[in-house]
Amino acid sequence: MAGPDRPVTLAAITGAHGVTGEVRLKLFGEGVAALKRYRAFNDSTLTLAKLRDDGKGGAIARFEQVPDRNAAEKLRGTALTVPRSAMPELAEGEYYHADLLGLRAVSEAGDELGICVAVENFGAGDVIEIERPAGEDGKRRRFMVPMIPAAVPEWDHERLVITAVFAEE
Repeated sequence: MAGPDRPVTLAAITGAHGVTGEVRLKLFGEGVAALKRYRAFNDSTLTLAKLRDDGKGGAIARFEQVPDRNAAEKLRGTALTVPRSAMPELAEGEYYHADLLGLRAVSEAGDELGICVAVENFGAGDVIEIERPAGEDGKRRRFMVPMIPAAVPEWDHERLVITAVFAEE
């Protein structure tokens, strides 16, 4: 697992918007309000000058370093990151997806199950994807577990505990 200042992706630039250097953003957080907490992204190489909701679940942004449409187009596909330490503290029982990635998954008995490699949300809540160690055939198999107390009764900054009925064989 990376350290406390690992970069966390909050949005991605999907392309230029207009001719004045604005960009379209795909948001990965809780909307425009969550993104407005930050002024600098990508180790301060991009400084936010203006941000507004696009009315379609994304956002339109202007960065001080992007003077025109050509510069905006060159940023297509760029992830906007902030250090994890810059993000707000969470209440008990809350987590950032980035905090779960890379955690060891263990059974309630303490047996190693694998590593959390993804966190998805298909509309009914978060689902974590666990990659098992390579089997005898050299393949790494994965299984998914809903991030609910019945399946993951406890977790911390070092591990996720998975209930036996959710730990696929």
